[in-house]
Amino acid sequence: MDMIIGNSQIPIKKVTVNDNFWNKLMEITRKKVIPYQWKALNDQIPDAPPSYCIRNFKIAAGLEKGEYGGKVFQDSDVAKWIEAVSYTLMWRPDSELESLADNVIDLIAKVQLPDGYLNTYYIINGIEDRWTNVMRNHELYCAGHMLEAAIAYYNATGKDKLLNVMIRYVDHICDVFGPEEGKLHAYPGHPEIELALMKLYSITGNKKHLNLAKYFIDERGKYPLYFEQELKKRNEKFHLADTPFKFQYYQAGKPLREQNAAEGHAVRAVYLYSGMVDVARETQDEELFNVCKRIWSNLVNRRMYITGSIGSSRCGEAFSFDYDLPNDMIYGETCAAVGLIFFAYRMLLTEIKSEYADVMERVLYNGSISGMSLDGTRFFYVNPLEVHPFACENNYQLMHVKPERQKWFGTACCPPNLARLIASLPGYIYTKRDNSIFMHLYVGGKVEFDISSSKAVLDVHTNYPWDGKVRIEVEKGAGEPFDIALRIPWWCRNYTVKLNSKTINVGVENNGYVYINKNWIEGDVLELNLDMPVELVYANPNVRENIGKVAVMRGPVVYCLEEADNGKDLHRIAISDQSDFKYRYEPDLLGGVVTLTCDGFEISVESWNEECLYMMNAKKEYKERTLKWIPYYTWANRGVGEMRVWIHER
Repeated sequence: MDMIIGNSQIPIKKVTVNDNFWNKLMEITRKKVIPYQWKALNDQIPDAPPSYCIRNFKIAAGLEKGEYGGKVFQDSDVAKWIEAVSYTLMWRPDSELESLADNVIDLIAKVQLPDGYLNTYYIINGIEDRWTNVMRNHELYCAGHMLEAAIAYYNATGKDKLLNVMIRYVDHICDVFGPEEGKLHAYPGHPEIELALMKLYSITGNKKHLNLAKYFIDERGKYPLYFEQELKKRNEKFHLADTPFKFQYYQAGKPLREQNAAEGHAVRAVYLYSGMVDVARETQDEELFNVCKRIWSNLVNRRMYITGSIGSSRCGEAFSFDYDLPNDMIYGETCAAVGLIFFAYRMLLTEIKSEYADVMERVLYNGSISGMSLDGTRFFYVNPLEVHPFACENNYQLMHVKPERQKWFGTACCPPNLARLIASLPGYIYTKRDNSIFMHLYVGGKVEFDISSSKAVLDVHTNYPWDGKVRIEVEKGAGEPFDIALRIPWWCRNYTVKLNSKTINVGVENNGYVYINKNWIEGDVLELNLDMPVELVYANPNVRENIGKVAVMRGPVVYCLEEADNGKDLHRIAISDQSDFKYRYEPDLLGGVVTLTCDGFEISVESWNEECLYMMNAKKEYKERTLKWIPYYTWANRGVGEMRVWIHER
């Protein structure tokens, strides 16, 4: 078996972000999103669906009386909130916010039972029923999210109260699940705990944490199928028996090592694949990693939208089949986009290939941050690529698509998930292997890392994604040579590299990176210039919805037409492959963005009688007009209106 070499993360505390684009989002997350979501968790947002989350913990702790409220997975919302708080504390200490988190952790600790169990749904509704509906009731999912929160808070503050609470809970879970006789030979209905256990193992080094994660992965899909046995015990019919998914909805229709495609519930899938990659890397399981690579290839080459959104089917919030990518009926859950970043990053940690970072970048600048309004107070659960508001309100098949972001959701997994992603952004920019520092994302700021026994510091300046110039100043060398490896994005056709103002010839390696090696000293300057013209993008002809259509990108950013700039009836708009695009930065529009304008066409309806639905020998007439494009992630911040990413080509 070949050795899986892998590479290491650069801790968030070693990365300082000083970037016009991401600083804005990170500060909005810290100052607005986290406080707003704290109010939501406490049911303090007027006219928004109640969360019940903190109330449930107070009831379970005996501090209040009442019945359980919300979904069975409600505990996970506060876990993701704590995790987001933790990441912000790593780059912006805040004693008041930390004190608030400490109080929440004290409350959570009060809920834990003597045997370690911790889940408000069953503690309130009847502890005798715990672990009897592993397929549907999210106990392990909630445990995974709370474990991630505990680890993040420990890494941020050094405080281990929640970490110790969760280690006790994991001990309980290890007593309940496993291959031994008398234990449940089961696995989570909603994967999440697998990747969390691998994070825990990196801290404790305790093999039982690794072994439990591996067990959940190896046991999944084996026959006799645990979920079928559980249904028989509960005397219940399988609720998905009449769907195309069946048990593959849970990625459990067959053993994971026999799977070749991204199937089932999209969020469950990418969380599971993330855990699979971690286990494969840690255990040097090449067979399992090859499964991950097969699934990755299927997902990104046949089942992913241009924005990086995944999950095309409203039924099951799921993948459907290859090349089935409807723009208006898309599901594209924000959580699924966040989970795809987790999957991409873990693939990158295991194998340095630019394709993983390319996908990570695609999702970061498009299909993830589209899930939040620019002021951080409204959210999308579904992220469509085409919206006609009247249709969303009057076509039942489109009612899951909202033409405007919502204050909150009864199922509120997406807002805190996006918050923890943005807050943890510094951890995704770099990795290191041996004497090479890899720059996967072009984000301004500083990074400190070790080369042998010395520390090196780089200071990065860029206006990415609005232009492709990246300037890297060496603030501190390591006293010995090392590589600075720069990713050349998939969208970039031409680039130049300068070292101390002199152009150097350096080719792209087969992994998609250029390597510049020298004994870097203070004052050295490395410059990367990525050409960033406006590009027309075509979908594979097998994508039926996009035949005869084009999308527009500049750099990593996907653009769209919105009614606010172009009026109604965007379905009648067309452009030519000869359309002349111009771009300019508008600092006062949508928080400061580069907009595009081009000449285009509108199909005229002047010759049509409104009473005539069909006409023979009709002549298609076009009117010339100017079109304005905005970054996709910024749409729906100026009121309700139409939006389209894919436009007819004339």
